Amino acid sequence: MNINTKKYIENHIKIRDKAGNIINFKLNEPQQKLYEIIKQQKRLKKPVRIIILKARQMGFSTLTESILFKETATKFNVNTGIIAHKEDSTTNLFNMSKRMYDNLPVELKPSKKASNAKELVFDTDDGKGLKSKIKCMTAGSDGVGRSDTFNNLHISELAFWREKKNTLTGLFQAVPNLPNTMIIIESTANGFDYFKELWDMACNGESDFIPLFVGWNELEEYKMPYTGFELTEEEKELKKIYNLSLEQLTWRRWCIANNCGGSTEDFKQEYPINPQEAFKTSGNCIFNEETIINRLAVITQPIKRGYFIYTYDDNVEDKITNIKWVDDEKGYIKIYKDVKERYPYVIGGDTAGDGSDYFIGQVLDNTTGEQIAVLRHQMDEDLYTKQMYCLGKYFNNALIGIEANFSSFPIKELERLGYDNQYVREREDTFSNKIVKAFGFKTTATTRPVIIAGLVEIAREEINKINDKETLEEMLTFVRNEKGRPEAQEGAHDDLVMALAISHYIREQQEMKAKEEEKEEVKDFFESMRPKAPSQGDYGIEIKVI
Repeated sequence: MNINTKKYIENHIKIRDKAGNIINFKLNEPQQKLYEIIKQQKRLKKPVRIIILKARQMGFSTLTESILFKETATKFNVNTGIIAHKEDSTTNLFNMSKRMYDNLPVELKPSKKASNAKELVFDTDDGKGLKSKIKCMTAGSDGVGRSDTFNNLHISELAFWREKKNTLTGLFQAVPNLPNTMIIIESTANGFDYFKELWDMACNGESDFIPLFVGWNELEEYKMPYTGFELTEEEKELKKIYNLSLEQLTWRRWCIANNCGGSTEDFKQEYPINPQEAFKTSGNCIFNEETIINRLAVITQPIKRGYFIYTYDDNVEDKITNIKWVDDEKGYIKIYKDVKERYPYVIGGDTAGDGSDYFIGQVLDNTTGEQIAVLRHQMDEDLYTKQMYCLGKYFNNALIGIEANFSSFPIKELERLGYDNQYVREREDTFSNKIVKAFGFKTTATTRPVIIAGLVEIAREEINKINDKETLEEMLTFVRNEKGRPEAQEGAHDDLVMALAISHYIREQQEMKAKEEEKEEVKDFFESMRPKAPSQGDYGIEIKVI
């Protein structure tokens, strides 16, 4: 960003404050955060792509409009598009830009042509002006923005658009992927929709958009003098986790009583302190929401992220050899605690069912039941199986239990590959009516309630053993539907939840204590008897799975 942008905004931009007064624009704390992200992207010469999850009264729209106004009113051949969710919002945003223009010092005002539309066209009748334009539009209009080319786009309140995905896809094509372009999406939450999908993709590093959320506690004005009241347990927990002051908690109490009708839940939706409060579930979550949200506030990043490469040769007994870990910041395997020698591990697996779900592997330290690694990706079944093979071998030949409901291919393929530690269940043979052994976990009307109840208890009593952000977020959207059946809320996934439930259920088939260290002479004997793994040059080729 041009180093003069902030000075331009704070010295020359006029805005309307909450009392209706026209004042100079001074950035507040949340606005400063957004400004620094834009500044950093500009410095790196990257296209600016930001998605903002808003709480009330943060001022992100005002700052976005100010920056885009400056970019358009001071440069040649800049086209800026502003799209709001309804007509009156479009009018408000247009009036904001018009007010900025009207209150500029005369020497800074670019020439402006008359327009009947909601446009500010900075040009002259003879075409000797800036040839730049700010165009305000309403989402839902036929082909909105499709015939234009934009340098900048401000997408306002996306969660409340109709036909979000199709409209936005068309608008994205109108902005070239160049360093001098900017797309800012800002919205309050509105359940689990396309905006939530884009937000999750940004948070997971699956797009170029940078996610920005600022809780109510980061706005300096949300404070009131402390009146000496005794804190509730909830307030004590909030104070501890978010380092809230007594003055902030006083304002929170006042706002709940006076602005939210006494409803703490309404306060959380209007003034969330974290993204999870913003995206409220539409049903009754079967897990304790407060416990999960508080856990999300303190979890740490994985110690490493990546995937496995290996040598694969279908013509030999040991078909997968030379397993190696590859670090990749966008890798689909996250490790929170690394493998420990002689420790037992279990891995619960869930396979994609309809093409839109993910293949999952949930790794537990079986001495404690702590979640220490997660595999999550959309991939072909054979590649998933090979990654699970490698994951199991990496974690000391872990017990692997993959759900067998949708496809038995990964289970059979693990057996074919020679993986020798799969979960074994009992089932009735349909031909002989005898009880036989079978690999893999079968989710039935009998087993499903049992594994879910087990996970509910773990989440209630031992939430600190769940380390993965995406898993915890899925748990927040695992609700009881109208018929009382626990399942993923519409638009959400439950793959991570079910795989974690399976991994806890199968623990009893694996050792739960670390093995004692072998005596040196016994260890040396077995080492001498152990066949050597073939090298890369012996068999096959090395296949990279990315």
